[in-house]
Amino acid sequence: MSDLDQFRADTRAWLEANCPPEMREPVRSDKDAVWGGRDQSMLSPAQKEWMDKMGARGWTVPDWPKEYGGGGLSPAETKILREEMQRIRARNPLNSFGISMLGPALLKYGTEEQKLEHLPKIARGEIRWCQGYSEPGAGSDLAGLQTSAEDKGDHYLVNGQKVWTSYADQADWIFCLVRTDKSVKQAGISFLLFDMASEGVSTKPILLISGYSPFCETFFDNVKVPKQNLVHEENKGWDVAKYLLGHEREMISGMGLGAAGGNPLVEAAKKGADPILRGQIALFEVRAKAFNAMSEKFIDELKAGKAHPAQPSMMKYYGTELNKSRHELLMATGGSDALEWESERSNKGSGPRAWLRTKANSIEGGTSEVQLNIISKRILELPS
Repeated sequence: MSDLDQFRADTRAWLEANCPPEMREPVRSDKDAVWGGRDQSMLSPAQKEWMDKMGARGWTVPDWPKEYGGGGLSPAETKILREEMQRIRARNPLNSFGISMLGPALLKYGTEEQKLEHLPKIARGEIRWCQGYSEPGAGSDLAGLQTSAEDKGDHYLVNGQKVWTSYADQADWIFCLVRTDKSVKQAGISFLLFDMASEGVSTKPILLISGYSPFCETFFDNVKVPKQNLVHEENKGWDVAKYLLGHEREMISGMGLGAAGGNPLVEAAKKGADPILRGQIALFEVRAKAFNAMSEKFIDELKAGKAHPAQPSMMKYYGTELNKSRHELLMATGGSDALEWESERSNKGSGPRAWLRTKANSIEGGTSEVQLNIISKRILELPS
């Protein structure tokens, strides 16, 4: 038996013994997922048990170095772990912007002190992060942001506003783009980390068409941020921002893969959806499997440092379109009952609310139009 075969056997045995049965069921709603944080609330003891057990092995971030709370696994071992979790339909033990976005940026640009301070807490689910990027006048033109950070010697004084800040009202810390030089655009931006409990930080939820409010307006009024919380160099935060956006788009593209657990579309087709709808579901499943294979290839190339810099834009675009198609088909299989909005039978309208939420997939993390422009210029090399 090779070393990888042995690792697979050991991993399979450990997962079978330690993954609670409840954590092998599909995630029913956003509240059913584990986000961690100082004030995290769990719907069941199994959620905390699963997060703690995976965190203790470093398997919430299996490919991070062990000294930063990770599992220290090789790319091949990480892939095996992912496959074995999929085999038993195990849920992701921890959802975190710290894992999917900030962590990779700190691993590349952070100081050793910043890595040791923040990465282990992210891996254990102790701190929940939010992202301070978009502003009322700086969405697609992110480099036009105006939130300022004034140099006060040993600290910055931050003033301004962010918008569409996901879960800002529930986050403990924020990674935030600020302007430290007003005379230039991209070259005048810095990347700061600070506690959301800092004096002068306030949030206001934004009600969405789905009836939920995961997004917020976030306000900064003379917020003091220590200089040691500057990531990379002053006025070079745009480098960090672009790198992080690639990982954000990779994260969003994962929506195209669907959640762990059963496949409601296939189940609906088996129960006798009309022939035209069954054909649409079959075509969707073919596209989903192709996307899954492409995702595996992309992850392998990314870990090996061979991925095209614009590839996250391609994955993000297709993944979001696939996720929107999935929910359109789910609504179609449910007929008029799928529109039910409030009853216990429909889990408070989880289906239509999720369907409406997918409309934002093609906006967040960079609009689909922006991604198509990037693909046309940087991958297809078409003229402007």
